[in-house]
Amino acid sequence: MEKYIEEVWENCLKIIKDNINYQSFKTWFLPIKPVKLKDNVLTIQVPSQFFYEWLEEHYIGLLKKTIKKELGAEGRLEYSIIMDNSEDPAPFTVNVPTGEKKAIINPSVSMPIDLNKGNSKEIPNPFIIPGLKKIRVNSQLIEGYSFDNFVEGDCNRLARSAGYAVANNPGKTSFNPLLIYSGTGLGKTHLSHAIGLQVKNNFPDKTVLYVTTDQFINQFIDSVKNNNQNDFIHFYQMIDVLIIDDIHNLAGKEKTMDVFFHIFNHLHQKSNQIVLTADKPPVEMKGIEPRLLSRFKWGLSADLQIPDLETRIAILHKKLYNDGIEIPQEVVEYLAYCINTNIRELEGALISLLAQSSLNKKTITLDLARQMIDKFVKNTSREISIDYIQKVVCDYFNIPIEMIQSKTRKREIVQARQLSMYFSKKHTKASLASIGLHCGNKDHATVLHACRTVNNLVETDKQFRTFVEELDKKIKL
Repeated sequence: MEKYIEEVWENCLKIIKDNINYQSFKTWFLPIKPVKLKDNVLTIQVPSQFFYEWLEEHYIGLLKKTIKKELGAEGRLEYSIIMDNSEDPAPFTVNVPTGEKKAIINPSVSMPIDLNKGNSKEIPNPFIIPGLKKIRVNSQLIEGYSFDNFVEGDCNRLARSAGYAVANNPGKTSFNPLLIYSGTGLGKTHLSHAIGLQVKNNFPDKTVLYVTTDQFINQFIDSVKNNNQNDFIHFYQMIDVLIIDDIHNLAGKEKTMDVFFHIFNHLHQKSNQIVLTADKPPVEMKGIEPRLLSRFKWGLSADLQIPDLETRIAILHKKLYNDGIEIPQEVVEYLAYCINTNIRELEGALISLLAQSSLNKKTITLDLARQMIDKFVKNTSREISIDYIQKVVCDYFNIPIEMIQSKTRKREIVQARQLSMYFSKKHTKASLASIGLHCGNKDHATVLHACRTVNNLVETDKQFRTFVEELDKKIKL
Protein backbone atom coordinates (compact mmCIF):
# COMPACT_ATOMS: atom_id res chain seq x y z
CA MET A 1 0.00 0.00 0.00
CA GLU A 2 2.83 2.42 0.90
CA LYS A 3 4.40 1.86 -2.51
CA TYR A 4 1.04 2.55 -4.18
CA ILE A 5 0.65 5.83 -2.26
CA GLU A 6 4.10 6.91 -3.39
CA GLU A 7 3.23 6.11 -7.01
CA VAL A 8 -0.01 8.11 -6.82
CA TRP A 9 1.77 11.14 -5.38
CA GLU A 10 4.63 10.85 -7.89
CA ASN A 11 2.07 10.93 -10.71
CA CYS A 12 0.48 13.99 -9.13
CA LEU A 13 3.86 15.71 -8.88
CA LYS A 14 4.52 15.13 -12.58
CA ILE A 15 1.26 16.91 -13.47
CA ILE A 16 1.91 19.76 -11.02
CA LYS A 17 5.49 20.24 -12.25
CA ASP A 18 4.23 20.77 -15.80
CA ASN A 19 1.88 23.55 -14.68
CA ILE A 20 4.09 25.78 -12.48
CA ASN A 21 7.64 27.11 -12.61
CA TYR A 22 10.39 24.95 -11.17
CA GLN A 23 11.25 27.26 -8.26
CA SER A 24 7.63 27.22 -7.00
CA PHE A 25 7.49 23.46 -7.46
CA LYS A 26 10.70 23.01 -5.48
CA THR A 27 9.55 25.34 -2.67
CA TRP A 28 5.95 24.20 -2.23
CA PHE A 29 5.65 20.60 -3.45
CA LEU A 30 8.94 18.74 -2.97
CA PRO A 31 8.72 19.02 0.87
CA ILE A 32 5.27 17.34 0.88
CA LYS A 33 5.02 13.70 1.96
CA PRO A 34 2.09 11.38 1.11
CA VAL A 35 1.02 9.54 4.29
CA LYS A 36 -2.33 7.87 3.67
CA LEU A 37 -4.71 6.81 0.90
CA LYS A 38 -8.12 5.47 1.85
CA ASP A 39 -11.51 5.63 0.13
CA ASN A 40 -10.10 7.85 -2.62
CA VAL A 41 -8.87 10.38 -0.01
CA LEU A 42 -5.15 11.12 -0.26
CA THR A 43 -3.60 12.59 2.89
CA ILE A 44 -0.42 14.62 2.44
CA GLN A 45 1.83 15.90 5.23
CA VAL A 46 2.92 19.56 5.10
CA PRO A 47 5.60 21.14 7.34
CA SER A 48 3.53 23.91 8.95
CA GLN A 49 0.22 25.73 9.12
CA PHE A 50 1.61 28.55 6.98
CA PHE A 51 2.57 25.99 4.33
CA TYR A 52 -1.01 24.67 4.34
CA GLU A 53 -2.49 28.19 4.11
CA TRP A 54 -0.23 29.08 1.17
CA LEU A 55 -1.20 25.94 -0.76
CA GLU A 56 -4.89 26.62 -0.13
CA GLU A 57 -4.60 30.21 -1.28
CA HIS A 58 -2.40 29.75 -4.36
CA TYR A 59 -2.66 26.14 -5.58
CA ILE A 60 -6.03 24.75 -4.46
CA GLY A 61 -7.43 24.68 -8.01
CA LEU A 62 -4.40 22.85 -9.39
CA LEU A 63 -4.40 20.37 -6.49
CA LYS A 64 -8.09 19.52 -6.89
CA LYS A 65 -7.79 18.97 -10.65
CA THR A 66 -4.65 16.86 -10.18
CA ILE A 67 -6.23 14.64 -7.51
CA LYS A 68 -9.39 14.09 -9.55
CA LYS A 69 -7.31 13.26 -12.63
CA GLU A 70 -5.30 10.70 -10.66
CA LEU A 71 -8.00 9.23 -8.36
CA GLY A 72 -11.15 9.87 -10.37
CA ALA A 73 -14.14 12.15 -9.84
CA GLU A 74 -14.48 11.04 -6.20
CA GLY A 75 -10.85 11.82 -5.39
CA ARG A 76 -10.26 14.17 -2.45
CA LEU A 77 -7.29 15.58 -0.58
CA GLU A 78 -6.58 16.09 3.11
CA TYR A 79 -3.65 17.79 4.80
CA SER A 80 -1.74 16.45 7.76
CA ILE A 81 -0.23 19.58 9.32
CA ILE A 82 2.81 19.18 11.56
CA MET A 83 2.28 21.10 14.79
CA ASP A 84 5.68 21.27 16.50
CA ASN A 85 4.77 23.69 19.27
CA SER A 86 5.56 21.77 22.39
CA GLU A 87 8.62 20.34 24.04
CA ASP A 88 7.47 16.82 23.25
CA PRO A 89 10.08 15.07 21.11
CA ALA A 90 7.50 14.01 18.51
CA PRO A 91 5.37 16.60 16.68
CA PHE A 92 1.67 15.91 16.25
CA THR A 93 -0.54 16.58 13.25
CA VAL A 94 -3.95 18.06 12.58
CA ASN A 95 -5.90 16.81 9.57
CA VAL A 96 -7.80 19.36 7.50
CA PRO A 97 -9.88 18.65 4.35
CA THR A 98 -8.77 20.63 1.32
CA GLY A 99 -10.73 23.75 0.50
CA GLU A 100 -12.22 23.92 4.01
CA LYS A 101 -9.93 26.17 6.03
CA LYS A 102 -10.31 25.74 9.75
CA ALA A 103 -8.77 27.67 12.58
CA ILE A 104 -5.96 25.74 14.22
CA ILE A 105 -5.10 26.63 17.78
CA ASN A 106 -1.40 27.16 18.33
CA PRO A 107 -0.70 24.60 21.08
CA SER A 108 2.08 26.44 22.88
CA VAL A 109 2.49 25.14 26.42
CA SER A 110 5.57 26.97 27.60
CA MET A 111 5.15 29.46 30.45
CA PRO A 112 7.36 32.50 31.00
CA ILE A 113 9.50 32.57 34.12
CA ASP A 114 9.34 35.86 36.00
CA LEU A 115 12.94 36.45 36.97
CA ASN A 116 12.25 39.79 38.64
CA LYS A 117 8.83 39.50 40.25
CA GLY A 118 7.78 42.55 42.19
CA ASN A 119 10.47 44.79 40.72
CA SER A 120 8.78 48.10 39.86
CA LYS A 121 11.80 50.32 39.24
CA GLU A 122 12.39 51.91 35.84
CA ILE A 123 13.92 49.42 33.43
CA PRO A 124 17.18 50.68 31.92
CA ASN A 125 17.61 50.61 28.16
CA PRO A 126 20.90 48.89 27.22
CA PHE A 127 21.15 51.16 24.16
CA ILE A 128 21.29 54.37 26.24
CA ILE A 129 24.42 55.70 27.94
CA PRO A 130 24.02 55.54 31.76
CA GLY A 131 23.36 58.94 33.36
CA LEU A 132 21.45 60.35 30.38
CA LYS A 133 17.71 60.94 30.57
CA LYS A 134 15.72 57.91 29.40
CA ILE A 135 14.56 58.26 25.79
CA ARG A 136 12.63 56.08 23.35
CA VAL A 137 14.34 52.90 22.17
CA ASN A 138 16.64 53.40 19.21
CA SER A 139 15.40 50.80 16.73
CA GLN A 140 18.82 50.62 15.02
CA LEU A 141 17.14 50.24 11.63
CA ILE A 142 18.80 51.40 8.40
CA GLU A 143 16.38 53.50 6.33
CA GLY A 144 17.81 52.37 2.99
CA TYR A 145 16.99 48.72 3.73
CA SER A 146 13.30 49.07 2.89
CA PHE A 147 10.87 46.84 1.00
CA ASP A 148 10.92 49.39 -1.83
CA ASN A 149 14.63 48.72 -2.29
CA PHE A 150 14.32 44.94 -1.93
CA VAL A 151 14.10 43.39 -5.41
CA GLU A 152 11.72 40.43 -5.51
CA GLY A 153 12.43 37.31 -7.56
CA ASP A 154 11.81 33.56 -7.48
CA CYS A 155 14.84 33.26 -5.21
CA ASN A 156 13.28 35.25 -2.35
CA ARG A 157 9.53 35.43 -3.00
CA LEU A 158 8.49 33.23 -0.08
CA ALA A 159 10.65 35.05 2.47
CA ARG A 160 9.65 38.49 1.18
CA SER A 161 5.93 37.63 1.15
CA ALA A 162 6.12 36.28 4.69
CA GLY A 163 8.13 39.30 5.84
CA TYR A 164 5.62 41.70 4.31
CA ALA A 165 2.72 39.85 5.95
CA VAL A 166 4.49 40.03 9.31
CA ALA A 167 5.15 43.76 8.89
CA ASN A 168 1.47 44.42 8.18
CA ASN A 169 0.18 42.29 11.06
CA PRO A 170 3.02 41.70 13.55
CA GLY A 171 2.47 38.88 16.02
CA LYS A 172 -0.92 37.97 14.56
CA THR A 173 0.10 35.69 11.68
CA SER A 174 0.84 31.98 11.87
CA PHE A 175 4.56 32.62 11.23
CA ASN A 176 5.83 33.82 14.57
CA PRO A 177 8.77 33.51 14.80
CA LEU A 178 9.79 34.21 11.23
CA LEU A 179 13.26 32.76 10.63
CA ILE A 180 15.04 33.91 7.45
CA TYR A 181 18.10 31.90 6.47
CA SER A 182 20.63 31.92 3.63
CA GLY A 183 24.31 32.08 2.81
CA THR A 184 26.32 35.28 3.05
CA GLY A 185 25.30 38.35 1.09
CA LEU A 186 21.86 37.23 -0.14
CA GLY A 187 19.71 39.81 1.67
CA LYS A 188 18.86 38.47 5.16
CA THR A 189 19.83 41.69 6.91
CA HIS A 190 18.11 43.87 4.30
CA LEU A 191 14.85 41.94 4.61
CA SER A 192 14.90 41.97 8.42
CA HIS A 193 15.43 45.77 8.43
CA ALA A 194 12.63 46.14 5.85
CA ILE A 195 10.23 44.31 8.16
CA GLY A 196 11.14 46.60 11.05
CA LEU A 197 10.81 49.77 8.96
CA GLN A 198 7.42 48.70 7.62
CA VAL A 199 6.15 47.96 11.14
CA LYS A 200 7.26 51.42 12.30
CA ASN A 201 5.43 53.00 9.35
CA ASN A 202 2.26 51.00 9.92
CA PHE A 203 2.28 51.05 13.73
CA PRO A 204 4.17 54.11 15.04
CA ASP A 205 3.33 53.23 18.65
CA LYS A 206 4.98 49.82 18.52
CA THR A 207 8.50 49.41 19.91
CA VAL A 208 10.73 47.84 17.25
CA LEU A 209 14.31 46.77 17.89
CA TYR A 210 16.92 45.34 15.52
CA VAL A 211 19.96 43.83 17.24
CA THR A 212 22.72 41.47 16.18
CA THR A 213 23.26 38.33 18.23
CA ASP A 214 26.75 39.52 19.13
CA GLN A 215 25.27 42.75 20.54
CA PHE A 216 22.75 40.74 22.54
CA ILE A 217 25.49 38.50 23.96
CA ASN A 218 27.70 41.47 24.92
CA GLN A 219 24.78 43.27 26.59
CA PHE A 220 23.99 40.17 28.62
CA ILE A 221 27.65 39.85 29.71
CA ASP A 222 27.57 43.51 30.80
CA SER A 223 24.36 42.92 32.75
CA VAL A 224 26.03 40.02 34.59
CA LYS A 225 29.02 42.21 35.44
CA ASN A 226 26.74 44.98 36.69
CA ASN A 227 24.42 42.56 38.50
CA ASN A 228 21.30 43.76 36.66
CA GLN A 229 20.30 40.71 34.57
CA ASN A 230 16.67 41.16 35.58
CA ASP A 231 16.59 44.66 34.11
CA PHE A 232 18.17 43.35 30.91
CA ILE A 233 15.52 40.62 30.59
CA HIS A 234 12.61 42.96 31.34
CA PHE A 235 13.84 45.49 28.80
CA TYR A 236 13.70 42.87 26.04
CA GLN A 237 10.31 41.63 27.26
CA MET A 238 8.95 45.14 26.55
CA ILE A 239 9.79 45.00 22.82
CA ASP A 240 6.81 44.64 20.44
CA VAL A 241 8.85 43.49 17.43
CA LEU A 242 12.25 41.97 18.18
CA ILE A 243 14.59 41.36 15.22
CA ILE A 244 17.75 39.40 15.97
CA ASP A 245 20.35 38.95 13.23
CA ASP A 246 22.63 35.87 12.99
CA ILE A 247 20.92 33.87 15.74
CA HIS A 248 23.25 30.93 14.98
CA ASN A 249 25.95 32.85 16.88
CA LEU A 250 24.20 31.80 20.11
CA ALA A 251 25.74 28.34 19.63
CA GLY A 252 27.64 27.23 22.71
CA LYS A 253 26.58 30.27 24.82
CA GLU A 254 24.59 28.31 27.39
CA LYS A 255 23.68 31.12 29.81
CA THR A 256 22.78 33.52 27.02
CA MET A 257 20.63 30.83 25.40
CA ASP A 258 18.84 30.30 28.72
CA VAL A 259 18.06 34.01 29.02
CA PHE A 260 16.93 34.23 25.40
CA PHE A 261 14.70 31.21 25.97
CA HIS A 262 12.73 33.07 28.67
CA ILE A 263 12.60 36.28 26.61
CA PHE A 264 11.36 34.31 23.61
CA ASN A 265 8.63 32.61 25.64
CA HIS A 266 7.43 35.87 27.11
CA LEU A 267 7.26 37.68 23.76
CA HIS A 268 5.62 34.79 21.97
CA GLN A 269 2.90 34.37 24.57
CA LYS A 270 2.15 38.09 24.41
CA SER A 271 1.85 37.70 20.61
CA ASN A 272 4.79 40.04 20.10
CA GLN A 273 6.57 39.42 16.82
CA ILE A 274 9.99 37.74 16.69
CA VAL A 275 12.12 37.83 13.53
CA LEU A 276 15.37 35.87 13.36
CA THR A 277 18.04 35.45 10.71
CA ALA A 278 20.55 32.62 10.42
CA ASP A 279 22.99 31.07 7.97
CA LYS A 280 21.14 27.73 7.93
CA PRO A 281 17.72 26.25 8.80
CA PRO A 282 17.03 25.12 12.41
CA VAL A 283 17.44 21.45 11.54
CA GLU A 284 21.09 22.10 10.54
CA MET A 285 22.06 24.40 13.43
CA LYS A 286 24.71 23.00 15.74
CA GLY A 287 25.30 23.98 19.35
CA ILE A 288 21.82 25.45 19.90
CA GLU A 289 19.70 23.94 22.71
CA PRO A 290 16.93 21.62 21.45
CA ARG A 291 14.24 23.58 23.33
CA LEU A 292 15.25 26.72 21.41
CA LEU A 293 15.45 24.91 18.07
CA SER A 294 11.96 23.57 18.71
CA ARG A 295 10.70 27.13 19.19
CA PHE A 296 12.46 28.35 16.05
CA LYS A 297 10.28 25.87 14.14
CA TRP A 298 7.00 27.20 15.56
CA GLY A 299 6.46 29.70 12.78
CA LEU A 300 8.03 29.75 9.34
CA SER A 301 11.61 29.15 8.21
CA ALA A 302 12.08 30.78 4.79
CA ASP A 303 15.26 30.73 2.76
CA LEU A 304 16.83 33.27 0.42
CA GLN A 305 18.41 31.53 -2.54
CA ILE A 306 21.04 32.65 -5.03
CA PRO A 307 19.28 35.11 -7.39
CA ASP A 308 18.77 34.17 -11.02
CA LEU A 309 20.06 36.33 -13.87
CA GLU A 310 16.92 38.45 -14.24
CA THR A 311 16.86 39.22 -10.52
CA ARG A 312 20.55 40.17 -10.51
CA ILE A 313 19.99 42.56 -13.42
CA ALA A 314 16.97 44.05 -11.61
CA ILE A 315 19.07 44.54 -8.45
CA LEU A 316 21.70 46.47 -10.42
CA HIS A 317 19.04 48.59 -12.14
CA LYS A 318 17.44 49.41 -8.79
CA LYS A 319 20.76 50.53 -7.31
CA LEU A 320 21.61 52.63 -10.37
CA TYR A 321 18.16 54.22 -10.30
CA ASN A 322 18.42 55.06 -6.60
CA ASP A 323 21.83 56.65 -7.18
CA GLY A 324 20.68 58.53 -10.30
CA ILE A 325 23.29 56.87 -12.53
CA GLU A 326 22.99 55.47 -16.05
CA ILE A 327 25.38 52.93 -17.59
CA PRO A 328 25.04 50.85 -20.79
CA GLN A 329 22.69 47.86 -20.57
CA GLU A 330 25.38 45.52 -21.91
CA VAL A 331 27.60 46.46 -18.93
CA VAL A 332 24.78 45.76 -16.46
CA GLU A 333 24.20 42.36 -18.07
CA TYR A 334 27.93 41.55 -18.06
CA LEU A 335 28.21 42.26 -14.32
CA ALA A 336 25.14 40.14 -13.64
CA TYR A 337 26.51 37.25 -15.71
CA CYS A 338 29.94 37.28 -14.09
CA ILE A 339 29.00 37.63 -10.41
CA ASN A 340 26.21 35.25 -9.55
CA THR A 341 26.55 33.93 -6.00
CA ASN A 342 26.50 36.99 -3.76
CA ILE A 343 24.44 40.19 -3.99
CA ARG A 344 26.90 42.05 -1.79
CA GLU A 345 29.75 41.21 -4.18
CA LEU A 346 27.57 42.16 -7.15
CA GLU A 347 26.89 45.62 -5.70
CA GLY A 348 30.56 45.90 -4.70
CA ALA A 349 31.62 45.24 -8.29
CA LEU A 350 29.27 47.97 -9.52
CA ILE A 351 30.69 50.44 -6.99
CA SER A 352 34.25 49.51 -8.04
CA LEU A 353 33.38 50.08 -11.70
CA LEU A 354 31.81 53.48 -10.95
CA ALA A 355 34.85 54.44 -8.87
CA GLN A 356 37.28 53.47 -11.64
CA SER A 357 35.29 55.46 -14.15
CA SER A 358 35.13 58.54 -11.93
CA LEU A 359 38.71 58.56 -10.63
CA ASN A 360 40.33 57.76 -13.99
CA LYS A 361 37.86 59.92 -15.94
CA LYS A 362 36.98 57.01 -18.21
CA THR A 363 33.65 56.33 -19.86
CA ILE A 364 31.96 53.16 -18.59
CA THR A 365 32.20 50.63 -21.40
CA LEU A 366 32.11 46.86 -21.73
CA ASP A 367 35.90 46.78 -22.07
CA LEU A 368 36.35 48.74 -18.83
CA ALA A 369 33.93 46.37 -17.12
CA ARG A 370 35.89 43.37 -18.40
CA GLN A 371 39.16 44.78 -17.08
CA MET A 372 37.64 45.44 -13.67
CA ILE A 373 35.84 42.09 -13.49
CA ASP A 374 39.01 40.17 -14.42
CA LYS A 375 40.67 41.60 -11.29
CA PHE A 376 37.58 41.58 -9.11
CA VAL A 377 36.42 38.05 -9.85
CA LYS A 378 39.89 36.54 -9.45
CA ASN A 379 39.82 37.76 -5.86
CA THR A 380 36.43 36.17 -5.18
CA SER A 381 35.32 32.56 -5.30
CA ARG A 382 33.25 32.81 -8.47
CA GLU A 383 31.10 29.79 -9.26
CA ILE A 384 30.37 29.13 -12.92
CA SER A 385 26.61 29.30 -13.53
CA ILE A 386 24.33 28.13 -16.33
CA ASP A 387 23.51 31.79 -17.11
CA TYR A 388 27.19 32.64 -17.48
CA ILE A 389 27.81 29.64 -19.75
CA GLN A 390 24.91 30.66 -21.99
CA LYS A 391 26.30 34.20 -22.20
CA VAL A 392 29.77 32.96 -23.23
CA VAL A 393 28.36 30.55 -25.84
CA CYS A 394 26.01 33.15 -27.34
CA ASP A 395 28.75 35.81 -27.46
CA TYR A 396 31.06 33.31 -29.17
CA PHE A 397 28.54 32.54 -31.94
CA ASN A 398 27.16 36.11 -31.98
CA ILE A 399 23.53 35.14 -31.37
CA PRO A 400 21.00 36.66 -28.92
CA ILE A 401 20.72 34.70 -25.70
CA GLU A 402 16.93 34.69 -26.01
CA MET A 403 17.26 32.32 -28.96
CA ILE A 404 18.55 29.53 -26.71
CA GLN A 405 15.35 29.83 -24.66
CA SER A 406 13.17 29.72 -27.80
CA LYS A 407 11.77 26.66 -29.58
CA THR A 408 13.50 27.36 -32.89
CA ARG A 409 15.15 24.39 -34.62
CA LYS A 410 17.62 26.40 -36.69
CA ARG A 411 20.90 24.51 -36.89
CA GLU A 412 23.11 27.22 -35.35
CA ILE A 413 20.68 27.77 -32.46
CA VAL A 414 20.34 24.05 -31.76
CA GLN A 415 24.13 23.75 -31.72
CA ALA A 416 24.52 26.67 -29.27
CA ARG A 417 21.78 25.21 -27.06
CA GLN A 418 23.47 21.79 -27.05
CA LEU A 419 26.85 23.32 -26.20
CA SER A 420 25.26 25.27 -23.34
CA MET A 421 23.81 22.03 -21.97
CA TYR A 422 27.12 20.21 -22.41
CA PHE A 423 29.18 22.84 -20.57
CA SER A 424 26.51 23.25 -17.88
CA LYS A 425 26.73 19.54 -17.12
CA LYS A 426 30.54 19.73 -17.14
CA HIS A 427 31.06 22.88 -15.07
CA THR A 428 28.08 23.11 -12.70
CA LYS A 429 26.47 20.91 -10.07
CA ALA A 430 23.02 21.51 -11.52
CA SER A 431 20.77 18.52 -12.19
CA LEU A 432 19.89 17.52 -15.73
CA ALA A 433 16.33 18.71 -15.13
CA SER A 434 17.55 22.12 -13.96
CA ILE A 435 19.88 22.47 -16.97
CA GLY A 436 17.02 21.61 -19.30
CA LEU A 437 14.76 24.13 -17.58
CA HIS A 438 17.32 26.91 -18.18
CA CYS A 439 17.90 25.91 -21.80
CA GLY A 440 14.49 26.32 -23.36
CA ASN A 441 12.45 24.30 -20.86
CA LYS A 442 13.77 20.95 -22.11
CA ASP A 443 13.63 17.66 -20.19
CA HIS A 444 16.58 15.68 -18.82
CA ALA A 445 16.54 13.25 -21.78
CA THR A 446 17.16 16.16 -24.17
CA VAL A 447 20.13 17.26 -22.05
CA LEU A 448 21.63 13.75 -22.16
CA HIS A 449 21.13 13.62 -25.94
CA ALA A 450 22.85 17.03 -26.30
CA CYS A 451 25.87 15.85 -24.28
CA ARG A 452 26.19 12.69 -26.38
CA THR A 453 25.91 14.72 -29.60
CA VAL A 454 28.65 17.13 -28.52
CA ASN A 455 30.96 14.27 -27.48
CA ASN A 456 30.44 12.53 -30.83
CA LEU A 457 31.14 15.71 -32.80
CA VAL A 458 34.29 16.42 -30.77
CA GLU A 459 35.63 13.02 -31.83
CA THR A 460 34.69 13.32 -35.52
CA ASP A 461 34.67 17.04 -36.44
CA LYS A 462 37.96 18.95 -36.15
CA GLN A 463 36.39 22.43 -36.46
CA PHE A 464 33.75 21.60 -33.87
CA ARG A 465 36.46 20.32 -31.53
CA THR A 466 38.17 23.72 -31.86
CA PHE A 467 34.90 25.45 -30.93
CA VAL A 468 34.59 23.34 -27.80
CA GLU A 469 38.21 23.88 -26.71
CA GLU A 470 38.02 27.67 -27.19
CA LEU A 471 34.68 27.90 -25.37
CA ASP A 472 35.98 25.81 -22.50
CA LYS A 473 38.89 28.22 -22.03
CA LYS A 474 36.57 31.26 -22.13
CA ILE A 475 34.20 29.73 -19.56
CA LYS A 476 37.06 28.94 -17.15
CA LEU A 477 38.70 32.39 -17.45
